[in-house]
Amino acid sequence: MIEINDVSFSYEGDNALNHISLKIEDGETVALMGSNGCGKSTLLKLINGIISPDSGSYKFDNQEINHKMLQDAKFGKSFHQKIGFVFQNSDTQLFCSVVYDEIAFGPRQMGMNEIEVDKRVNDCLTLLSIQDLKNRTPYHLSGGEKRKVAIACVLSLNPDVLVLDEPMNGLDPRTQRWLVEFLVQLSKAGKTLITSTHNLELVSEISNRAILFDEKHKIVADMPTEKLLEDIELLKKVNLVDEYYHSHEGNNGNGHKHFHDHN
Repeated sequence: MIEINDVSFSYEGDNALNHISLKIEDGETVALMGSNGCGKSTLLKLINGIISPDSGSYKFDNQEINHKMLQDAKFGKSFHQKIGFVFQNSDTQLFCSVVYDEIAFGPRQMGMNEIEVDKRVNDCLTLLSIQDLKNRTPYHLSGGEKRKVAIACVLSLNPDVLVLDEPMNGLDPRTQRWLVEFLVQLSKAGKTLITSTHNLELVSEISNRAILFDEKHKIVADMPTEKLLEDIELLKKVNLVDEYYHSHEGNNGNGHKHFHDHN
């Protein structure tokens, strides 16, 4: 579904992606991991068509995605219906006066009639159990409520691929647990999930494949998530953790791991 071949990208001369190549198949759950500033968010923006490669190529469903292609209104509309982006900061994603209009914005942009728009909005409100927020102002919501509304905005277009940039950031433990379980449900429903995260305690629940970046903006590992979490020396080398400070055994012989991360 997604094919990135030898892609590099810089912000005003500052390297952000350094010869990145990867493929993501339909239905995969993938975590992008690495320390802050390693290129995770930049790669997500590229996958969503917000930026285009300086060099190399990006294909989605065997179609090359670049600035010129996305200028075509019909193609751009089709592309953005298939892939949805949940930003790290929900405030940058929410701009309407009430939650209903926020969730309705995408379907309206796609030219859907108001009957279909209303159905999609109410389906998303129900799916995320936020019906009581329908007429609230996004600005006054809690961080967890804003994150749920942002996810509802993306799901209103029923995309095949859901891309999330550090979705656990700023959430209380209860909302984090809700989000983990919700992402698991989406995965079981066949959605492709691509999540950038430095939450090593939860990453294995929301992904079965991990792609690790180093501080030189290169991919240094691509393997099953559980296997990567066991490679403590590699995680230290890329500055993702400073200590794997203990793994203690219970009476049943099952150890559990604790990480100190650098983010």
